Amino acid sequence: MICVYVIEYEKQQNLKKMGAKDSKLLSKNQRETLYPKLKKIAADIKIKHLSPAEIDELRKSFSLNIIEQQIMLKLTKEVKQELEAVYIDAADVNEKRFGLVFEKEFPKAKIVSKHKADEFFPVVSAASIIAKVERDREIESLNLKMSEDIGSGYPADPKTKSFLTKYYSQHKKFPPFVRESWETAKKLKKEFANSKLIDYFSK
Repeated sequence: MICVYVIEYEKQQNLKKMGAKDSKLLSKNQRETLYPKLKKIAADIKIKHLSPAEIDELRKSFSLNIIEQQIMLKLTKEVKQELEAVYIDAADVNEKRFGLVFEKEFPKAKIVSKHKADEFFPVVSAASIIAKVERDREIESLNLKMSEDIGSGYPADPKTKSFLTKYYSQHKKFPPFVRESWETAKKLKKEFANSKLIDYFSK
């Protein structure tokens, strides 16, 4: 889930006053409370959610960093207003390199490409909150669809790993909302192939 959040320069201070900060530092309720407020004062919001199949296809040719960079760039170019500044959460070990394509596309704008930008710039914090709320809602929808708690969907979540293990054990494949190119999925698949996981769940 990638979000581009646009706000008029004079309204940026409102984001701080509202409590916008890195979405990971906010509770779910805090994010949900901020969500409509952030949407209300935005000049524009662009959101893109690639399907697992789309990501798997793109991963055949590009790294996740490049995919994320190009989606960010595409969404930013869709903004109709002239942009004075673009703040980017750099998904690259070299934050300067990550921002170069934006400098070429927006030569008149100030380009700031930084690691953990959502911790430093309220406008990026706002984008991270919008994206996180949208993602959480999708996970909730999947919970209902599967009639099961699939966890957060993050690799460190034991609930998610347990769900994937159980599902793969029963169906010999992952559900359609799981990326085959995801390292967690690839690792589990390899473990099954090597018979390191016993099929407890099919009994």
